Amino acid sequence: MIVEQIWTANQFRNFNYLIVCPETGEAMAVDPLDYEQCLSVSKNKGWEITKILNTHEHWDHIGGNESIIKATGAKLLAHQNAKDAIENIDVGLKAGDQIKIGSTVNLEVLDTPGHTMSHVCLFANTNTPSLFCGDTLFNAGVGHCKAGGNPNELYETFINQLFTLPNQTKIYPGHDYWENNLKFTLDREPGNLVAQRMINDKKIIDPNNKTVSTLGIEKEINTFFRLKNSNVIENLRENFPELSKDPGMKEVFLKLRELRNDW
Repeated sequence: MIVEQIWTANQFRNFNYLIVCPETGEAMAVDPLDYEQCLSVSKNKGWEITKILNTHEHWDHIGGNESIIKATGAKLLAHQNAKDAIENIDVGLKAGDQIKIGSTVNLEVLDTPGHTMSHVCLFANTNTPSLFCGDTLFNAGVGHCKAGGNPNELYETFINQLFTLPNQTKIYPGHDYWENNLKFTLDREPGNLVAQRMINDKKIIDPNNKTVSTLGIEKEINTFFRLKNSNVIENLRENFPELSKDPGMKEVFLKLRELRNDW
């Protein structure tokens, strides 16, 4: 499987992706807002875009659909419940569906509500497992729930689905929020040396040459995975004095998400 990460250089810091079968050159464009780059890269590399996948319905993830379909005739795939929010869906997806690209790439659909209620992630269960996670999981952070989502559902998605994936799973998010999210981690957990080393690494500043994280790394630097960490809990108590004496993971997650909304 070839993964081409495309940096849009827009104010929302979107990443688009081309997932490609190396044997056939067949490609799927994921959230192709910058359709011009997606089409140009695929043409220059001799790839053929036959599918488009929208992880969810927000405009910055679907804005290039029409242009790519017009140029390539690609079929549009999205969550089965997004049909009223995304025009001209050809294939409605549900949990457990398989998406095949060319002769070698097979992706499992995960139904991952939270950021929106019609959000999917894609998991490639290979020797190098990969997760295309849209706005559910970011490097060192998570998606907000302010535009049609639900933080309780996001917690369930994290604990019951994402947390259980292999630690070596590569993370391909919908946006580049590395720097700001690491700053939030260090605000919540100032002694996190791994996060401190990463924020000092110039690689996270260059979106054209981004560090690709793994789930194992995220468990070290992403506050939303560090729900039992005593420092995270005690620092959170300063913001929320009503926090339970021995808070459960869900309470910590929800308070962190609430705090991050205005941080």
